[in-house]
Amino acid sequence: MTRADDSADVIVVGAGPAGSATAIHLAHGGCRVLLVEKTTFPRAKVCGDGLTPRAVREMARLGIDVAGLDWQRHVGLRMHVGRAEYVLPWPDLRDFPSYGFVKRRGEFDEFLARRAVEAGARLMTGTSVAAPWFRRDRVAGVVTKDGRRFAAPVVVAADGASARLGLAVGRPRLVNRPLGVAVRTYYRSPMADERWLDLWLELWDGPHLLPGYGWSFPEGDGTCNVGLGLPDATLYRDTDYRDLLARWLGALPGTWEFTEANRIEPVGSAALPMGFNRRPAYDRGLLLVGDAVGAISPYNGEGVSYAMESGRMAAEQILAARARGFGSRAAERALATYGRRLADAWGGYFWLGNLFVRLITHPTVMRIAAHHGLPIPVVRNLTHRLLSGLTDHPASDAYDAVVNTLSRLAPRA
Repeated sequence: MTRADDSADVIVVGAGPAGSATAIHLAHGGCRVLLVEKTTFPRAKVCGDGLTPRAVREMARLGIDVAGLDWQRHVGLRMHVGRAEYVLPWPDLRDFPSYGFVKRRGEFDEFLARRAVEAGARLMTGTSVAAPWFRRDRVAGVVTKDGRRFAAPVVVAADGASARLGLAVGRPRLVNRPLGVAVRTYYRSPMADERWLDLWLELWDGPHLLPGYGWSFPEGDGTCNVGLGLPDATLYRDTDYRDLLARWLGALPGTWEFTEANRIEPVGSAALPMGFNRRPAYDRGLLLVGDAVGAISPYNGEGVSYAMESGRMAAEQILAARARGFGSRAAERALATYGRRLADAWGGYFWLGNLFVRLITHPTVMRIAAHHGLPIPVVRNLTHRLLSGLTDHPASDAYDAVVNTLSRLAPRA
């Protein structure tokens, strides 16, 4: 039998929000964790940089003093539809804070990775995993591109949208789930200190109204993260997203100053695997978390909060398996529970989101919803609560009750 060069209780591949959150929770639980990251910090990531109240709650669960952070705060959404503008504060809820942050993903990812190290995880950067390492038919570690082997009873794939480990063990992308796309860059702008996340709900490709939205998120450092996202890139294969971004920005008021002279970074793009697009979440020693399992909201493309939450759930089931003895039947049952927990938490909500994506790809539906639904306060507030995924359990008001009931009655994604 080939020996491993090193071993751990758990190997986590990928030090994004999903991987680092998993590692932090595992380290707090007493596990020997090896966190493997192919790049070195700091590194840039294509993202909107917006951390919602859902993400802030999850950061607090990691033991982070969120109230003491001096990051740029935002207090809600400012939605633009044609000439109309709707201001939607984050709801005042029992289960979530009423504010979020804007933090560049490169800095945020490094912040979480350092917290994982402080918790006791061992971080290896600049180390690319080439393939899973098998013992019989079970994943028992990983092999790096330089030929080293690392062994662990459990491996967590937090390797992003590419999901290379998942693909290597036969978990292809489910083609009936939306695969979104986002493009973004940064501009110097006088809007950089705003307290709202600005969203534009109309994207035009010539005469065609596209689903999705454009955004401007204030970084608080003189710049704004500016981009656009479409919920299903497979339907718009011929769209030049960078050109679409340029044309959309060209139609905005000049006071925002999103001009080429003020652009400070290249335009980047990223795929957004949504609505649980890879299954199973656990099998034969390998758990998928974050983008690797498609834990991105189909409603709005939010992924960071769900990545951290999926990492927490994975860690809790791994710790339960460790307590029962890795390799035992009881341990396997604990690990298999991870997939059921994801389905129970978001299965109905994501199923509705997948349906929502199919509906808004019809321009008429998109136009009616934006121009005739949002002006009605009740519809606007319910839409805000549904799309943001922010509700109390049990419900605190009628909006919570409607969203929670719909999610509970819907089939599981």
